[in-house]
Amino acid sequence: MNQMDNSTLMQRDLKVLWHPCTQMKDHETLPLIPIRRGEGVWLEDFDGNRYIDAISSWWVNLFGHANPRINNAVKTQLDTLEHVLLAGFSHEPAIRLAEQLMQLTPPGLDRCFFADNGSSAVEVALKMSFHYWRNTGRSEKTRFITLTNSYHGETLGTLAVGDVALYKETYEPLLMKAIGVPSPDCFEREPGESWAEHSEKMFAHMEQALVQHAGEVCAVIVEPLVQCAGNMRMYHPVYLQLLRDACNRHNVHLIADEIAVGFGRTGTLFACEQAAISPDFLCLSKGLTGGYLPLSLTLTSESIYQAFYDDYEKLTAFLHSHSYTGNPLGCAAALATLDIFASDNVIENNQKTAKAMAESVAHLTDHPHVAEIRQTGMILAIEMVKERSSRTPYPWQERRGLRVYRHALQRGALLRPLGNVIYFMPPYVITEEQIRQLAKIATEGIELATSTD
Repeated sequence: MNQMDNSTLMQRDLKVLWHPCTQMKDHETLPLIPIRRGEGVWLEDFDGNRYIDAISSWWVNLFGHANPRINNAVKTQLDTLEHVLLAGFSHEPAIRLAEQLMQLTPPGLDRCFFADNGSSAVEVALKMSFHYWRNTGRSEKTRFITLTNSYHGETLGTLAVGDVALYKETYEPLLMKAIGVPSPDCFEREPGESWAEHSEKMFAHMEQALVQHAGEVCAVIVEPLVQCAGNMRMYHPVYLQLLRDACNRHNVHLIADEIAVGFGRTGTLFACEQAAISPDFLCLSKGLTGGYLPLSLTLTSESIYQAFYDDYEKLTAFLHSHSYTGNPLGCAAALATLDIFASDNVIENNQKTAKAMAESVAHLTDHPHVAEIRQTGMILAIEMVKERSSRTPYPWQERRGLRVYRHALQRGALLRPLGNVIYFMPPYVITEEQIRQLAKIATEGIELATSTD
């Protein structure tokens, strides 16, 4: 029987696997950690070490690992139907999930198209928007407007409407050309300027782009309130209100990519609620299944759906498809996740948890190497800099955030930074005691990462 310990599994892994978002050479010196089991906020490796999952395993886990209620829902579904194609066939979990989401999402989102993952959901929205204008006689509309510092996925279409160079730059020759507009990122606000004032001021750039390009633009795509992969930069809901109005005036679709920020992460079930707007397309994934199974969907309006509804010979149908579209096991996990939201006062409880997160790191506010502590709901970010007053960043080559990551692993926490930004985005079941422990570990790591050249 094969030996099951960290060292043996790491050696086996490195002979056969190629890991995502990783320079594999790092693992010559950075131990790879095989995980044996998970429970609540904890991950446990094969040597018995435990780690608080402070980043929800890439922002997907909402109610803890091995959640009994989601476990039971998936097990029950497994005994009935594991999968069936969703072309010409259907199943009750997909129908029920679509029905429930239409009740929970902003008004006017009346049709649900399933896909497999976040990038796919955004691809669906991009293609639907383009195809809608083509079906309605506006074939000149072929472009998209996006914000600087945005991230929407890593397939070619989603890379094209993103703006994080680390992911995009290599593949630039393969990509369609989007129209970039400066982000309302409030880290860039002037001293004394409020988030609302800065976000409203920055909207002038979007208005100008729409005035100039609306005739050729299908849609504007944004991550509402938080640009997560873009170093957790944040902005005020007023920007979304202005954007919804402008898209209406200029006859352009609005795509809200809530893959990372949906399902309670920003303090409301969906971030768009804080601006009281309805997008034309809403993309959801990650927390949709509570972190259990890959599933995504794109919600849109009945009027957009009707532009595709015609005789087959007209060739107006939307023929995008994925083999595992609407997988019943994923739908069962998603329905159990929504049941927890309905029964457990999750949003209200998260307000207390978010406050505890803020209090736990308040002592870092004046740290000489912390430029800003920012928070939107259950997302909190600490930005390390070389020099506080000028906000001079550390050179990225120094990998200061990696020092925090290494320290946190030694102290029992998974804190995977974004460059020099340390962030908490934990499962909602985290306790205040666990939050204080995370803050202590993060503080130690920041001191260690910033104390030497």
